[in-house]
Amino acid sequence: MRFEHLALNVAEPKAMAAWYCQHLGLRVRRALPDQAQTHFLVDDSDQMMLEIYCNPADQVPDYPNMHPLLLHLALVSVDPYADSKRLQQAGAQQVDEVNLADGSLLVMLRDPWGLALQLCRRGAALNQA
Repeated sequence: MRFEHLALNVAEPKAMAAWYCQHLGLRVRRALPDQAQTHFLVDDSDQMMLEIYCNPADQVPDYPNMHPLLLHLALVSVDPYADSKRLQQAGAQQVDEVNLADGSLLVMLRDPWGLALQLCRRGAALNQA
């Protein structure tokens, strides 16, 4: 098996999809004209999707008050400092910065809706055998 998508119930899927496309470089793979405003987003690897929607069948999680270690969206960044600055200018807020012994740099932000984003520059790639 392989991952297809991760789904998040969010308050403003259309606005969030637009921000993610403009500032994170994601693309809309599919947007459904449904009440939930469902958007499937992909990155440049085209391997897995992020689904964002607003489904009133359950509540939108309180992302701003969730600890970033409970849930975060991790993104590869060649320059986390520059990307963090750029994203903060677009409405994100920096939360934390961690430098690991292996040379990894992890910068934690919150997007304008409070969802935690982690910018990762790894000392050693995680996805290689």
